[in-house]
Amino acid sequence: MGAILMSLIPKLRDLRAAALLAAAALATACATPAQKSATADAEYLLTVTRPGLLHVIDMKTNRIARSCELPGKFGSGALVPAPDGRHAFVLGNLWEDVYGFELETCKLVFSARQSEGDVTVKTVQSLAVSADGSELYTVQNPVRRGADRFEVQPPRLAVYRIADGLDAKPVRSFPVKRRITKIAATAGGEVILGGADVEAIDVRSGAVRTVSALANWDRGPGWLTPDAFAMHSQGEHLNEYVMPYVTAKFADDKQDMANAEWWWGMSRVDLATGKAETREIFPFEFVIFSLVADPRDRNILYGAFNTLSKHDIAKRETLKVVELDHTYYSLQLSRDATRVYVGGAGSTISIHDSGTLEKIGTIQLPGDMSTADVRVAWLRP
Repeated sequence: MGAILMSLIPKLRDLRAAALLAAAALATACATPAQKSATADAEYLLTVTRPGLLHVIDMKTNRIARSCELPGKFGSGALVPAPDGRHAFVLGNLWEDVYGFELETCKLVFSARQSEGDVTVKTVQSLAVSADGSELYTVQNPVRRGADRFEVQPPRLAVYRIADGLDAKPVRSFPVKRRITKIAATAGGEVILGGADVEAIDVRSGAVRTVSALANWDRGPGWLTPDAFAMHSQGEHLNEYVMPYVTAKFADDKQDMANAEWWWGMSRVDLATGKAETREIFPFEFVIFSLVADPRDRNILYGAFNTLSKHDIAKRETLKVVELDHTYYSLQLSRDATRVYVGGAGSTISIHDSGTLEKIGTIQLPGDMSTADVRVAWLRP
């Protein structure tokens, strides 16, 4: 019986590959001519599902325009659109490799295998593309595998030339701290590093500066050290980077957490200038995994996890909260900001009216997004 099962494994793998190709071909075949051709006003929602597909969703029809097959095994689903809106890069193959696609054709135009020999490299959500679209950045966490031990190596920022195409190798690398998750590139040649603090590294010299001190802030014993988290931070529609955090203001020197004021805060970085603001924005009443700002009013933010919420950070008020049908990790807005798209952690993207937060639609995907990002790509002429 075991021999029979072993003989079937190659056939099962072939069937899986055929099924993936058929699904991608069907999605492309069902697309309308307008969906297939690149237009200056095209607006795509991007996400990744198991077992390994990058979905390009037309935000005018809320339908999958095409699905691009990812090489290797499923990764974290972290992805970043290029500034031109025509390409996207995905972290795949068990958080190790990066693949770049042409969104209109699903053509694989870039790949970087980060592990080599006896060194395994993992990247935790850390992908960014330079403002001019020429370089890709990842934070690499290498481990050397020995016969009887694992040796953890120092983390580093790796710089790739996108023009190097398939099987690209780093052209530069610089040491960075641990705990870095989401990153973003500025117009000034820095990469914002979301970790215990928010830092920026110069991608030419490796010089590092503190953008927002969080774990190391100096607001005194009246405040709790922030717990910061940037698993699904995205702000390409406003050219910004947002790192949410939670903190508490104590009533007195006893530092009684039960009587403290609990707050959501954020470090918000303008990627055009590299400058940041850090402040508390509304009371902590429920968990939020990601925040996205309304381009019509940057003081209006939306948050998602088990709820979808709307906040006015100028007034430090929560304006509206609705329960979601299940947990979601990531959210985005349509270009006109009338629709909120909430995804991740399942196989459905929930669509809501941005004014009322009322649910107005659902996008059903052919697999689980798990920890995948939900990003937007706007094609530029």
